[in-house]
Amino acid sequence: MAGIDSSLSRLRTLRDLFEKRLKAASGGNSSSRSSARPSRLREVMNFGTNPGNLRMHVYIPASVDPSPPLVVALHGCTQTADSYDYGAGWSHLADRLGFILVLPEQQPANNPKNCFSWFLPADTARDRGEALSIREMIAKAVETYGVDRSRIFVTGLSAGGAMASVMLATYPEIFAGGAIIAGLPYGSASSVQEAFEAMFNERAPSSRALGDHVRTASKHRGPWPKISVWHGSADNVVRPTNADHIVRQWLDVQKLPERHTGEEQIGPHTRRIWADASGKTRLEAYSIAGMAHGMPLATVGADACGIAGAFFLEAGISSTVLIAGFWGLDKAAARKRSAQMQPAMSTAAKPALPPSPALAGPLRAQNDDNAYGVRLAADPGRVIEAAFKAAGLPVPERIGGRFVDPAAIISAALKAAGLKRT
Repeated sequence: MAGIDSSLSRLRTLRDLFEKRLKAASGGNSSSRSSARPSRLREVMNFGTNPGNLRMHVYIPASVDPSPPLVVALHGCTQTADSYDYGAGWSHLADRLGFILVLPEQQPANNPKNCFSWFLPADTARDRGEALSIREMIAKAVETYGVDRSRIFVTGLSAGGAMASVMLATYPEIFAGGAIIAGLPYGSASSVQEAFEAMFNERAPSSRALGDHVRTASKHRGPWPKISVWHGSADNVVRPTNADHIVRQWLDVQKLPERHTGEEQIGPHTRRIWADASGKTRLEAYSIAGMAHGMPLATVGADACGIAGAFFLEAGISSTVLIAGFWGLDKAAARKRSAQMQPAMSTAAKPALPPSPALAGPLRAQNDDNAYGVRLAADPGRVIEAAFKAAGLPVPERIGGRFVDPAAIISAALKAAGLKRT
């Protein structure tokens, strides 16, 4: 009996601490949707057996491709699908880039704080509970809207970020990529008390143990989704060390070395990347300097997206826009815009002497608009990248505008010139 009393006392202490920190992080404000503001989302009923008792909301842009990408966005505690979309700006970005948006929503009957149950085994196993409900929403979207099955992505904030970890682990074959913001790795907890412990306390799980959680979640053995991880350095609701655990979990699963391939400073913030043997970035991790628990936004400038508020924090960097870019959604939109512009080009503007085939693409690309309608300045790096593609060679990794591995560029150039066999 004494042991039970001690456990209950510990649980109450942790719960009180969680509520206190969550309230402080929100500034005491509710992030629920105001009735004065109409929602941009539409609810979909009867999307499956729905064993997790969740609600499905969607946003369909006015203009989409015949086979559009799909983004699944998971809200945090105390939030709704609509309030999360309003703060993060996902539906506005969907208008610009042309993807379908699915926003699952928790119900108070499942969790009084409206948190997804990322820590309960009945909701985090493949084909069970909330995880299966979200999988059924994806299947419904694919069937109804003709979604491209090779371009399905999932992201989330806080408890939604932890639930994104669940989806990436239990259904890795479904997703091309994921993004976890202020979340936790899959398998961090199997009870309410363990969830609080994982959020608040320093832990030191081995990389192998972290990877085993994912490997035992499904029979899938690759290829694996590419992952973007975001965390504020001053987060006291979910310790920033959880971001490192997420990275190590997926590095172990993808058999990549723990030492990062490249690093860059974006203002005061730090981005690290990990690339595979072919030079393709498989993971990235952002540490947002001085940011508390929440989602980093840029509310002004070319990448402005989202509305600052409780758990949506102005940081001068847009996680929404950069995550979409990491997944390649902005590139798809740029290609679509370029294709639409071609018929309108004047034949009088053609050069007297056409450039060589290897350079025609990169030179033309210098004059195209990007996905946001901003005229691109001349960038020699883009010319190099496009020339490598035209020659059938792997494009070297760039970070912060600079190539990460100059030796690889020299080696590839020698090979292209016939001066090197391998």
